[in-house]
Amino acid sequence: MNKISINEVITKSDLKNFVTFPTKLYKNNPYYVPALISEEMAIFDETKNPVFEFSTCKKFLAYRDNEIVGRIALIINKNEEKFSGIKKLRFGWFDVIDDLEVTKRLLDKAYEMAEEKGIQRVEGPVGFTNLDKAGFLSKGYDKLATMIGIYNFPYYHDHFKKLGFTEANEWVEFYIEVVKELPDKVIRFSDLLKQKYKLKSLQFKTKDELIERADEIFKLLEDTYKILPTYVPFSDKQIQYYKEKYIPFINKDYVICIADESNNLVGFAITMPSYSVALQKAKGKLFPFGWYHLLRASKNNEWANFYLIGIHPDYQKKGITAIVLKEFFDLFNNKGVKYLETNPELADNKSIQLLWKDYNPINHKKRKTYYKEI
Repeated sequence: MNKISINEVITKSDLKNFVTFPTKLYKNNPYYVPALISEEMAIFDETKNPVFEFSTCKKFLAYRDNEIVGRIALIINKNEEKFSGIKKLRFGWFDVIDDLEVTKRLLDKAYEMAEEKGIQRVEGPVGFTNLDKAGFLSKGYDKLATMIGIYNFPYYHDHFKKLGFTEANEWVEFYIEVVKELPDKVIRFSDLLKQKYKLKSLQFKTKDELIERADEIFKLLEDTYKILPTYVPFSDKQIQYYKEKYIPFINKDYVICIADESNNLVGFAITMPSYSVALQKAKGKLFPFGWYHLLRASKNNEWANFYLIGIHPDYQKKGITAIVLKEFFDLFNNKGVKYLETNPELADNKSIQLLWKDYNPINHKKRKTYYKEI
């Protein structure tokens, strides 16, 4: 057997190899969607990404015969322990050939780092925060990946189970055909709620108008999810970073905001045209033609992806999501969108899954994280 070596990512050239390895691993796979290389490089740039104010990260590449055969990022999020009491070593950006020994050698680095830091739990795949990609795909290998979902081969699960890992969390994703006409009860209920709580839907004429509301959207996102045990608040620098990272991709027409009579946001939801095919054509690069494919996808697309939803605590369990969904289906029909794909939702989060119950959702993808106590 040829010797496997595990080398830490140190130089910019190493990082480029780390970021582009999946493109080689999944070459000719019609379902894999590559990330933009520049975006991935920026994630690990300590001068750009504010997560490094409270996180540490080491990255490793596995080599055999001078060829890259695997990668892993090891992360400690100090804020996670500070705010939620959870102490664990996160691993993410994990990709590997079908060789159990390579996986074992990469995970040995995780055990070493955890022991050095006095940590007993290793868990992943996850990113730096809960807004990063998480979970190995476990169902839907023959479905086109989305921009925010991990794609992987089925053997990843076999490797982790053989190495003594236990399933941690499971996420589900749904595919929905956009109906031409909403059920009458949805329309009536939406209109009734607007009247009862004196609510209105906001329309953004320019992206600048959306940017002006961005801080409110993040505040509402925090208000929605701070009840979760894994909640970690965003810093001002993080909010600015995410605004700069995601807003260029957001089509203002695909954002629905609900405001009260004082014009304060009480709910929002963000969908986007699917960029999966465009990213495949771009092959990880914005230039010279990647930007063109992304631009076309934003303006003419039969597919949309549902990304985020937030409802103020005072309005939760009052049916406000009915207003949001009605607005979206009206929008989708006007835009010619025929299919909607939801983002990953925790399998035990039945309340969010109830959003789709009237629209014949099909559970076409699942994904899982794994943990090991050491």
